Amino acid sequence: MRLHANARSCPKSRTLLCRRVRHERWTVREAAEAAGISERTAHKWLARYDTEGEAGLVDRPSTPGTVPISVPEDRVAAIAGLRRLRMTGAQIAGCLHMPLSTVGAVLRRIGLGQLRSLQPDEPPNRYERRHPGELVHIDVKKLARIRRPGHRVHEDRSKEARGVGWEFVHVCIDDATRVAYVEVLQDERGVTSVGFLRRAVAFYRSLGVEVERVMTDNGPAYRSTAHAVACRLLGLRHLRTRAYRPRTNGKAERFIRTMLNECLYAAIYQNSEQRRIALAAWVDRYNERRPHGGLGGQIPMARLRQSLNNVLGAHS
Repeated sequence: MRLHANARSCPKSRTLLCRRVRHERWTVREAAEAAGISERTAHKWLARYDTEGEAGLVDRPSTPGTVPISVPEDRVAAIAGLRRLRMTGAQIAGCLHMPLSTVGAVLRRIGLGQLRSLQPDEPPNRYERRHPGELVHIDVKKLARIRRPGHRVHEDRSKEARGVGWEFVHVCIDDATRVAYVEVLQDERGVTSVGFLRRAVAFYRSLGVEVERVMTDNGPAYRSTAHAVACRLLGLRHLRTRAYRPRTNGKAERFIRTMLNECLYAAIYQNSEQRRIALAAWVDRYNERRPHGGLGGQIPMARLRQSLNNVLGAHS
């Protein structure tokens, strides 16, 4: 038995109240004052005691037994069927001659309030390359330059710095080890992206890693002739994500979100240079000291050294 959170009495005190009134000749007012409840409530318990005995003094659920205006089940089934034909709430309401608010309430209750609910989420397709350099992921995050702290800090849009332009964080992350290389550049044009690619490949080569494949999205810079020529000269196979499928390049997307949460949006920076310095320090920490959840808590550089040692041992 569960009592109401605001109940001033329990079945035992209610039984005592009823016995005092019915058997000990107490007045209802006296018994109500002794129980700490109103006379109206005392009369309610007395009426239940007279008709049901002590069993009637137990709390009852507050939900109504019947709902006369509830939508019949056959009508709910019809709404669900029309929704699976990808009809909007307004179209369903017009077809069934029902109020739009009622159709909307039914759709939300049965979990079809949004059209994307009709198509279940795809199961995660997790993969990880076996050795460093087999595949690196590249992506770009566009950020507004900082002339002074903006409205996110002082919450006053009248002081917002306008016309300061943009800067672009180019990121590259190795699929097998999650070792990352990051640069803040002035744009995301083809020539700039090619320069970043060359420096990223050189960075991994300095760690003993030869990059074989690079994955990007379908941005103009990565579809340019300059980028295609650069990949050919560097001996890279260029893979592009499926259209409108950013999850294909999920490791770069997840790295950017972590970078935003832990660094770029995690502090108040006075200018863009201060943010760039903080980003460089964070990337160093990410590679050298931060345990990575996708690696079972291992540090990216530790995974890289382990992988290289395994390769050397297999060929010794």
